[in-house]
This record gives sequence, C-alpha cells and structure tokens, in this order.
Amino acid sequence: MRSPATDRTVGVLLPRDLPADRILPYARRAEELGFGALWVVEDLGFRGGVAQAAAVLASTDRIRVGIGLLPAGARNVAFAALEIASLAQLFPGRVDVAVGHGMPAWMRSVGQWPRSPLTLLREYVDALRALLRGELTQRRGQYVHLDGVQLDPSALPDVVPDILAGVRGPKSLALSGEVADGTVLAEPVAPEYARAALGHIAADRPHRLVACNIASVDADPLTALAAARPGLEWIGEPDWRAHIAPLPFADELLALRSGCASREEFARRMPDDWVARLAVAGSPEEARARLDVLRSAGVTDIVLAPVGPDPVGALESLATVLGA
Repeated sequence: MRSPATDRTVGVLLPRDLPADRILPYARRAEELGFGALWVVEDLGFRGGVAQAAAVLASTDRIRVGIGLLPAGARNVAFAALEIASLAQLFPGRVDVAVGHGMPAWMRSVGQWPRSPLTLLREYVDALRALLRGELTQRRGQYVHLDGVQLDPSALPDVVPDILAGVRGPKSLALSGEVADGTVLAEPVAPEYARAALGHIAADRPHRLVACNIASVDADPLTALAAARPGLEWIGEPDWRAHIAPLPFADELLALRSGCASREEFARRMPDDWVARLAVAGSPEEARARLDVLRSAGVTDIVLAPVGPDPVGALESLATVLGA
C-alpha cells in the first residue's frame, strides 16, 4: 500500500500525559498518516523534552520532531547545546527546538525565574546559536557566562536546527523577531492573534510562525466542537490574555469567565461559534478551511493538539485534513 503524501506544514502534538507505552506507537502512526512534524512538550512534572525527542526520532524515519519548549532558566546554555547538537547530528534536518521563558509559576517554583526574562532569553538564544555553529564563544552577559566555550568538530551537526522562541507577550514577540528563526505560539491561535503576533515580531529576515491549536475532526461538526470544548477551559485565565485580546469577542469572553465558578463551567458555556474560532474543529472540510485561514494570516507551521480519551485514535480523524 502506498504511503500517504506528507503535508510538511501540518504537525501534531504528542500529549504530555500519554502513557509511556503509547508514545512510540503514536509517533510512528503520525508518520504513517502523513503528518510533517511531531512536537513534544516539556512541562514541569511531566516528561523531559530532549529524552522524548530522541526516542521519537530513533523510532521514526522522516517526520520532523520539535521540542516545545526548553525554558532558558532550566539548563546551562552550553550543556543545552550539547544535547541539541547531538540530536541534530544523529538525525540531520529533522530537529526543531523552541526556547522560551517557561511558565512563570513553574519557574518560580524551582527558583529559576530571572529578574529580566527578556535579557536571559536574548543572551541564551544568541549563545546557543553561536555554539551550534561551532564558534569559539565568549559571553559575559547578565545571565550567560561563557569563557571560550566551543563544540568539538566531531560534535557539530551538518544541519544546524532552527532555534525558535516560544513566547506570547508583545515584548517577547519582538525579541523573537530579532534573535530567533521562528516563533512558536501556544494554543489557541486564531488568525487575529497570528496577525497581531506577526506585527510585534516584525522580522526583517525569513521567520517561521508555528501555531498550536486544539483540534477535533468529525463527520458531524457538532460532535467535533463538543470534543474540542474541554481543551479550551484554560483560555480565560490571565496568562492567555495575549491570545484573546485581538478577538472581536474578547470582552465578552473575559466577562463570561469572570461569571463562571470554574474553568469547566466556562468551557461548557462558551458558544459554539467561539469554539470554532479558537480551535481547528468541525468536519474535515471545515477543518481544512480553518487551516487555510491560518495560513493566510501568516502561519507557516500548524500543530494540531488532539483531544479526547484516545489520542492515537484521534490521529486518524485529524489526518483527514491532510493532502486535500
């Protein structure tokens, strides 16, 4: 049987809580179905991004693997470069890496939230790229200190992976446009948010925009919307304000959240048309149309986050958006 054509612009997210014995089957099935990328998550309390990426890369043949994201405060940049260079050397052209601030509450809980997150991220991305290129690196920054550090020629990858910034606020997006090869936007990414983000990024060279979205596809659009709804329960919280502010119903959404006793109630009460605007959800035709709208807004890479009790099974329905 001929393998389906790969859509390199559409990837899937590896759920952070997927049972360990299902991770590699999930990755292999994503590749078989024609997804172009699989992104792993490094969230505090779950699994490490580098270890997951290595396992997935070793058990697949062609699918790109993105790490989203490595908090700058969590690893010394020189040792992060060792890990990333090793992946890129072993699996050339198949690795993407996003670096970011990390969730403030998580980073504070481990004592690694800097006084100036922007300064740390700028210094970190600049040093990381220099190291991956094999440069003899000298840095005496506020946070990054390197005294003549250089990767050995035997450890340098032939293809230096893109270093993207996983950020959301205006100042952080502007910094990404200056120093990174692309930006990863966490879900939800409506076209309005994508355009607003690109306005802040204002890159003067090629710059990827990776957009993550909760996704549910079903022949019955209402079934798809109902499945996607619980994945949006967080978006009324303060950390997600940047995603919501550009939307025409932003004030109504925030008012709804303030009137709900819980995130679960908020998700239940959201109108269907909001869910359709905040997720890739609906029939295969509706979902493909939503992807086209995102691309028209400047998104270069789309990452679909499956919902429901059977993520591996969900891959089958999400794959109906590919190759049409």
